[in-house]
Amino acid sequence: QVQLVESGGGLVQAGGSLRLSCAASGRTFSNYIMGWFRQAPGKEREFVAAISRSGGGTDYADSVKGRFTISRDNAKNTVYLQMNSLKPGDTALYYCAVLNGWGTEEYDYRGQGTQVTVSS
Repeated sequence: QVQLVESGGGLVQAGGSLRLSCAASGRTFSNYIMGWFRQAPGKEREFVAAISRSGGGTDYADSVKGRFTISRDNAKNTVYLQMNSLKPGDTALYYCAVLNGWGTEEYDYRGQGTQVTVSS
């Protein structure tokens, strides 16, 4: 069982930045491929970014490429999402998840999420 707790969301103006954090329980965090997703009201879940176990590999949705950066600190059991140049279209509930594999958007564990609201 893995517990994931996100933080760092909030209200920001367009063009601003936020840094989301996701803290994981357990001793095997370095074994997990981690991902960030988002879901806006009335819309389907959207993959945002993924990071490999070591942090050496990353993947991004085209919609956030060049603006968002995923990173991790295995010593702190934490994965981050640095979001720059935010747009109103980035408004959503953001949550982290333990991916079932690289290149997949399937997961067995996810956090409750943190709300990001970008005003125009």
